Amino acid sequence: MKTMQLKRSRNSMIAGVCGGIAELLSWDPTLVRVGYVLLSILSAGFPGILVYIILWIIMPPPD
Repeated sequence: MKTMQLKRSRNSMIAGVCGGIAELLSWDPTLVRVGYVLLSILSAGFPGILVYIILWIIMPPPD
């Protein structure tokens, strides 16, 4: 059985972070992006942006 690895997606709007999470979970990338934006807004914005930047740095690029 092949395991999925969390990596950035080629289907990207900014850096491919939300697209990569959506591919790993087999979800629609648009729903993940909308959910991430809503979560960021509800958490006063800064923590969501910081988490996105950290994920951008640590997630490997797509093949």
